[in-house]
Amino acid sequence: MARHHYRFHDDWPLDAPPDTVYRLLEDAPRYPSWWPQIRAVTVHPGGLSGTVRMRSALPYGLTLTACQSRRDPRTRVLEITVGGDLEGWVRWTVLPRGAGGSTARFEQEVEVRKPLMRWLAVPGRPVFIANHAWMMRRGRRGLRALLDRGSEGI
Repeated sequence: MARHHYRFHDDWPLDAPPDTVYRLLEDAPRYPSWWPQIRAVTVHPGGLSGTVRMRSALPYGLTLTACQSRRDPRTRVLEITVGGDLEGWVRWTVLPRGAGGSTARFEQEVEVRKPLMRWLAVPGRPVFIANHAWMMRRGRRGLRALLDRGSEGI
């Protein structure tokens, strides 16, 4: 794997129906309310693209442009292409799990474009991967808390 290339996969088991989880995940402007590391989402006119600002545990932020490439409520798949500090794609797939639960599957494949991260590619890789894992745990925790609040949070 190239030193600037990252591939991530994460499954979030959730105690909520798949359609409910899908509706929350497709509401990108709402992410900052439940995912602390997503600092801002700005939707561009037309609603199919936008800008995402994020910052995790490390002392730098990332700014991404995001463009919807797939939105399929029937199969519960959301996919965007990203550019800016990271270039590639991100996909959510919401799958049924057990009696009334779901799994939100996160997949991401990106090339780092941010100069600082490229410069630190080799020594920083384990730290970048750990930082991403921490961010994903915080997102999962935030989404679970939102779902636990029930209809008042959704």
